[in-house]
Amino acid sequence: MRKGMLAAGVAVLAMIAGAAWAGDSASAITIDKQKAFAATLPMADNQDFAFADQGFLGTRTDPLIKRADGQVAWNLAAYDFLKGEPPATVNPSLWRQAQLLSKHGLFKVSDRVYQVRGFDISNITFVRGDSGWIVIDPLTMKETAQAALELVNDKLGVLPVKAVIYTHSHSDHFGGVRGVVDEADVKAGKVAIVAPEGFMREVAAENILAGNAMARRAQYQFGIMLPPGVEGQITSGIGQTIAKGSITLIPPTISIDHTGQELTLDGVKIRFQYTPGTEAPAEMNLYFPDLRILDMAENANVTLHNILTPRGALVRDSKAWADGLTESIRLFGDVSDTMITSHGWPRFGGAVVRDFLADHRDAYKYLHDQTVRMMNLGLTGDEIAARIQLPPALAKDWFNRGYYGSMSFNSRAVYQRYMGWYDANPAHLEPAPPADAGKRYVAAMGGAAKVKAMAKEAAEKGDYAWAATLLNHAVMADDGDKEAKALLAAAYDQMGYQTENSLWRNIYLTGADELRGGVRKLPASMTPLDMLAALDSGMIFDVLSVRLNPDKAKDAHLRIVFVFPDRNERFLVEVRNGVLVAQPSPKSENGQGEKADATLTVARPVFLESLFTGKSLVPKILTGQVKLEGDRAALGRMTGWFDAFPTDFPIVTRPN
Repeated sequence: MRKGMLAAGVAVLAMIAGAAWAGDSASAITIDKQKAFAATLPMADNQDFAFADQGFLGTRTDPLIKRADGQVAWNLAAYDFLKGEPPATVNPSLWRQAQLLSKHGLFKVSDRVYQVRGFDISNITFVRGDSGWIVIDPLTMKETAQAALELVNDKLGVLPVKAVIYTHSHSDHFGGVRGVVDEADVKAGKVAIVAPEGFMREVAAENILAGNAMARRAQYQFGIMLPPGVEGQITSGIGQTIAKGSITLIPPTISIDHTGQELTLDGVKIRFQYTPGTEAPAEMNLYFPDLRILDMAENANVTLHNILTPRGALVRDSKAWADGLTESIRLFGDVSDTMITSHGWPRFGGAVVRDFLADHRDAYKYLHDQTVRMMNLGLTGDEIAARIQLPPALAKDWFNRGYYGSMSFNSRAVYQRYMGWYDANPAHLEPAPPADAGKRYVAAMGGAAKVKAMAKEAAEKGDYAWAATLLNHAVMADDGDKEAKALLAAAYDQMGYQTENSLWRNIYLTGADELRGGVRKLPASMTPLDMLAALDSGMIFDVLSVRLNPDKAKDAHLRIVFVFPDRNERFLVEVRNGVLVAQPSPKSENGQGEKADATLTVARPVFLESLFTGKSLVPKILTGQVKLEGDRAALGRMTGWFDAFPTDFPIVTRPN
């Protein structure tokens, strides 16, 4: 999952999420479509259920995992409704996937390898060493990781954690680290922390500049505001949802920078495959030669993954991903008896592992190659998305179905990676903003009443997508049109119920939710100081630069030097022409620095706390803890030029 620091903001939003506004029931057309779709599924193939149940040793007695403030971080019982046959409001294939993902507890993979699954959106793996545990991917939150370790201690006996491995740079694979180890033990050399080369850089870089927009869109992708239920959120396709706890980070002490690199941790030999630029910018797979167990991190999953996430991110390289899987097959395909991953359940048996890797690789390779082929035939991204389908030999595999990613969305991403958003049609060089286009479309179709009548007719025929297209124009033209919003919400309900993709379901139903009840007022997004500390100082000023409002700064020209004595760093920050530029500013040989209007000397942690929590520096300046020299009003002027980003900007409507 390409979440990175984004999960911090999402977790804050999840903490205050309440019950969603009620949606419609399934229409007669949706009921018929669900039955017809179910008839196409290979329901006799129950191998996944056997693998997901294998080795179960038990789970927590108390389903509630709580934070220090007493609030619930995770509820193991939240998905207990996933029993029996699927209701008409849930796609039957997605229901099956959700049933598998809802299994929680401690599972024995082998005599030395165990997993706790269902305690977070990801898995945490425990490998028994000579004297303690090697922990792989300690979940997203401190609280859930700690609960997982407590379960292991209870079922298997108390052992110290001797090493932690982060398979990649997404926060659901490192954020709970302080729940399993103490940083003092890491600094003392008692615990090793292993990660791929570039891990800290990618943790710091991913999603920072666009983090606010991504966090808002992630509310849609993960269904943060939807309660789990038959008319609400039905997992996230690779796990249930994002926990509501504390994201933490301890920097790695050992870096993996090439394929074939080996480590022996607490007596356990591990061979690594370095796979940058695949599912994450910094990622690696692990192989345990003495155990014949392969850990594919998140490069292989129980569903087709995303090449571009709906919440927004840089497009991944589907060719590099497929090539990485080809290398995995060559290196480990004939020597692995068991495969584990960072999400979902293991696969047992050498032939099963080899077939899985080959078919999963072929799905990504097919996606890439056929998108590029059709692109070179002159088709646009939307046209390719409407045509591309996996061949039956690959589509029959449950793990290639689109519960998280999808062929249509991913093909657009491949097109975007090569060609960008523009499809070369001159009419699309300068598209009108949605509200302006909506008004013109509604007028051209004869007014809002006619648009709504056409939409109703389409919905009655089960053409909910066309109804939604029509109604979206009506709502964009006039978001005060309550009837249009109600009709659009009803169309989104049915589209959400019918889709096999968990993220599409979440997006449709969240859109319906907000059309009915509006956007909820949310607190400003918060990022854990643990993760802020991972930013290099230049990136901190990059964050400031994208908040600078040129209408506020106008024609001002201001220069301030920021000095971080605890890091022996000096930066000259200059605002001119509505642009903020920061660059290192070392003192000259005579001890003088750059000419500036003011100089602020502050410990970097204090500066970060002020910058990201809004705590004023003035009291510390008055007490001398922070030193401000020169034009003392200059800092106040500069800080007044920055925007505070809203966490509740509209999506299914537009600003008035």
